[in-house]
Amino acid sequence: MKGASATTLLSLWGGTVNMAPVLGAFLSDSYLGRYTTIALASIASFVGMILLTLTAAVPSLHPHGTGPSATHMAVLLVSFALLAVGAGGIRPCNLAFGADQFDPRTPAGRRGINSFFNWYYFTFTIAMMISATVIIYLQSNVNWALGLAVPATLMGLSCALFFMGTRLYVRVRPEGSPFTSFAQVVVAAYRKRHLPAPASPAELFDPPHKSSLVSKIAYTDQFLCLDKAAVLTPDDELSAGGAAPADPWRLCTLQQVEEVKCLTRLLPVWSSGIVYYIVLTNLGNYNVLQAMQTDRHIGRSGFQIPAGSFVVFNMLALTVWLPIYDGLVVPALQRVTKREGGITQLQRIGTGIVMSIATMVLAAAVERHRRRVGNATSCFVLVPQQMLAGLSEAFAVIGQVDFYYKQFPENMRSVAGALLFLGFAVASYASGLMVTVVHRTTGGSGGRPDWLTQDLNQGRVDLYYLVIAAMAAVNLVYFVVCARWYRFKELDAAVAVVELEGKDSLKANGVPAPPPV
Repeated sequence: MKGASATTLLSLWGGTVNMAPVLGAFLSDSYLGRYTTIALASIASFVGMILLTLTAAVPSLHPHGTGPSATHMAVLLVSFALLAVGAGGIRPCNLAFGADQFDPRTPAGRRGINSFFNWYYFTFTIAMMISATVIIYLQSNVNWALGLAVPATLMGLSCALFFMGTRLYVRVRPEGSPFTSFAQVVVAAYRKRHLPAPASPAELFDPPHKSSLVSKIAYTDQFLCLDKAAVLTPDDELSAGGAAPADPWRLCTLQQVEEVKCLTRLLPVWSSGIVYYIVLTNLGNYNVLQAMQTDRHIGRSGFQIPAGSFVVFNMLALTVWLPIYDGLVVPALQRVTKREGGITQLQRIGTGIVMSIATMVLAAAVERHRRRVGNATSCFVLVPQQMLAGLSEAFAVIGQVDFYYKQFPENMRSVAGALLFLGFAVASYASGLMVTVVHRTTGGSGGRPDWLTQDLNQGRVDLYYLVIAAMAAVNLVYFVVCARWYRFKELDAAVAVVELEGKDSLKANGVPAPPPV
C-alpha cells in the first residue's frame, strides 16, 4: 500500500476507535457507573485479546498462502469488535474512576488529583514504550503468536488486579442521563425565547439543591438566553411541594441551566484541541515514513532500528519530564503563583500548543536536511522533534485531561474523559482528509510528484509540515481568545454530598467550595 493511502487508512482507523469512548461514557454516567463499565470493558478486552492471539497461534484460524476464508474473517472481526468495546469502556472511565478515589474537598485530595493525572500518563507512557519496543520485536523477529500472547496475558493480569481491589474502591452512583437534562434546558429556553431577560438571578427558579452527586454551581452571567429556561411564569406548575417543575420541558432549575453553561463554555476550548491533535497525528504518521528513508543502523553491529520504534523517543521525553515537573517544577511554581498545580490548566494547555508549533517548524527543517543529504542521513536527526512532541504532550494533553475532569459537571466526568478521544477522532478524520487533498492538489503537470509521494526524497513533506505549523499558529490565537473568555466553574458554598454504591458516603455539609485550580 502506498504511503499516502496507508496514512489515510491509519487516520480513519484511529478516528473510528476513538469514537467508541463517547458511547461508553454515556452508558457510564447515565446508567452503569464507572466501576461496572470498566469491569465489563476489561473482560471484553481480555476475551478479544485471547481471540486475536488464537488467530495467530491456531493454524486453522489463519490463511496459508491464500486469501482468508469467511471463518478467518469472522474470528478476526469479532476480536476487533471486543477490543473496540473494551476501549469504549476503559478509555473514558479509568481516569475519572481513579480521580474518584480522592476527596476534592481537602487540599491533600486536590493535590492528589493533580499528581494522579501526571503519574497516570507516566505509567501509560511506560506501557506504550514497551509496546513499541518489546512487543514489536517479538512480533517482527519471533512470531506473531507470542507477540500477541504477551499483551493478552498482561490484560488478564490487569483484570485480576482490578477485581482484587473491588472492596476498596470509592464507587459513585450514576444519577441518570445528564443529556436529557441538557435537552430540557434547550427546549425550555426556546419555548420562552420571547420573554424578557430576568433582571437578576433571584428571579430564576432555584429550589434547594438535593443532588447526591452534582455540586451546586454558582450563577454566571454568560449565555443569558439560557436563563429563560428557569424563569417561573404563571403558566408553570410545580410539584413535590414546589421543589420541582411539573413539566421539566417548560421549566428548569437554575442548577440545570448552569450545567448546560459549563458544557457550552468548554466546547470552544475543546475545539482548539483538534488542530493540536492534527499535529500529533501527522507527525506520528510521517515520522515512520521519514525513518524508513534514513540510515537506521547502529554502528557496525548490523542492528537496524525499526522505523515504527522512533515514537519511543517521544514517550521517553514525556516519561522523564513528568516526574521532574510534578516533583520540582510544580512546587516551585506554587511558591510563585500561590496556585494549586502552579499554573492554571489553560496555561498548561497553551504552553503545549506553543511547543507543538515549534515541533512542526523543527520537523520541517529536519526534513529539508534529510532530503538534501538523502537516505544516508542518520536516523537520529528525527529524535529532537519526537522529544519536543513528547514535552508538548506533557503540557497540552495532560492539561486537557485535568481541565475537562475539573470543569465538567460531576455527573459527566466519564464524558469528560471521552471528550479527549473524541478530539483525537475528529483530528484523525481531518488528517486523512488533509492528506488526500494535498496528495491530489500538489502534483504538477508532466508527472511532477506531489508533496506526499511515496518517495519522500521526491516529495515535499517539509512544506506540508510548515502548513500544519501555520494552522497550529492560527489555532494558538484562537485558543488564547477562548482562554481569556473562559470562566472557571465556581461552586456555591452549599451542601456537597457524594453518594456511593457501597455502605458509606462522603459528605461535606456546609463546607466552603474549593477554589478553582
